[in-house]
Amino acid sequence: MKSYEFRLYFSALMAALGGLLSGYDTGVISGALLYINQTWDLSVSQQGFLVSSVLIGALLGAASNGVLADIFGRKKIIIATSIMFFAGSILCAVAQSPMALILSRMFTGFAVGAVNFAAPLYLSEVSPKEKRGMFVSLFQLAITAGILFSYLINSAFANFEYSWRLMLLAGIAPAALLFTGMLFLDDTPRWLVLKGRDNEAKEAFRKIQGDIDVDLEITEIKKSFDKKDNSKFKFQKWLIMPFVVGIGIMFAQICTGVNTIIYYAPTIFKLAGFDSNQTAIYATSLIGIVNFLMTFVAIAYSDKIGRKPLLYIGLTGVMLSLIVMSCVFAFASSLGAYIKWFAVGSLLFYIVCFAFSLGPIGMTLISEVFPLKVRGVGMSICMVSNFVFNFIITYSFPIMLKNTGAANTFMIFVVICIICLFFVYFFVPETRGIALEQIEENWKNGVRARDF
Repeated sequence: MKSYEFRLYFSALMAALGGLLSGYDTGVISGALLYINQTWDLSVSQQGFLVSSVLIGALLGAASNGVLADIFGRKKIIIATSIMFFAGSILCAVAQSPMALILSRMFTGFAVGAVNFAAPLYLSEVSPKEKRGMFVSLFQLAITAGILFSYLINSAFANFEYSWRLMLLAGIAPAALLFTGMLFLDDTPRWLVLKGRDNEAKEAFRKIQGDIDVDLEITEIKKSFDKKDNSKFKFQKWLIMPFVVGIGIMFAQICTGVNTIIYYAPTIFKLAGFDSNQTAIYATSLIGIVNFLMTFVAIAYSDKIGRKPLLYIGLTGVMLSLIVMSCVFAFASSLGAYIKWFAVGSLLFYIVCFAFSLGPIGMTLISEVFPLKVRGVGMSICMVSNFVFNFIITYSFPIMLKNTGAANTFMIFVVICIICLFFVYFFVPETRGIALEQIEENWKNGVRARDF
């Protein structure tokens, strides 16, 4: 392997570690919630708000850091998020009341929101076009690794006296790892060009892509924005479609129910018949393992067979698993003791299908569809919509379970899956192998998304 290739892969791996923060925070609360309930005996509404409170902070983080990433650079934002997550993990662990824990999770959520757009943005801008899908998918792989790590931590601390505090405190580990890794990286060449720092951009390109024509690359980047009006944003009609695609794919990623499973898997398993916290947490660990392993499918094939085929296959599988889950709870009395194993099987199949499709492909698409000049702001808006959808679904899920029943709740997600399949066909472009600057040209020229 040539030195620049090593540098490229190292840069991608380190930036992808931002996903560890998001994944750990997403997964750890699922097990911690069972023990937090023993400490404070929360109502279903309080449980929903405690779990979803991190998303309020994430919304603010995503909203504010889009502009900040364009001002200060992608690298500095990622480093700042690691520091905040480290501090937030400590605050969560020492919280002495539900409100203190909620506020601490909001603080931690700010870091999650920022890193959820900054890291994929960094990955997209350092990646060669033929490997962009694979590299951005590394972020989703890191998310699944963070979820798996959190499930293993939950299992390890399940029988400790201060179990949930130790679970939340362990978040300092991925934060420290991300901070250390980012210290060794440069900022992205595209951001450096955006700031008029062409010589630094050339050097950054040479470090990670070696034998390319750096002058040609920089010329192509400059063509994608008006240098004389670099600080101003003028909305144009052709920009509507990138935002439709970005926000729409975030809707599909979240509103098909993935985080209800990630956040509430132990709760669902107890509802399905697992009789102890520890057993439910151990069963949940299977979800983390499958989620992590199946993300490799997207890494291997998103640049070979394309984004849309994976979305079609994944969404169809997600829909089928939700139908099974709905039937499991609708006919629970007939299934008897077997209900818990049907629940485990359907949730595992759900995660299999999500992990190679909506999870990584969603992040890849929002890092590709926006023009350079508004990429930071565009991805920020997409992540804001992601966290708004996430908050609504996560907060309402335990309430829906109580008021409408599990069978009807999962059937609602089935209907959403059907809507999302039509959306992918009509509105999502196939971006495999297309340069970021060419994607922008296609939008400007009025090319329909399904004709890319």
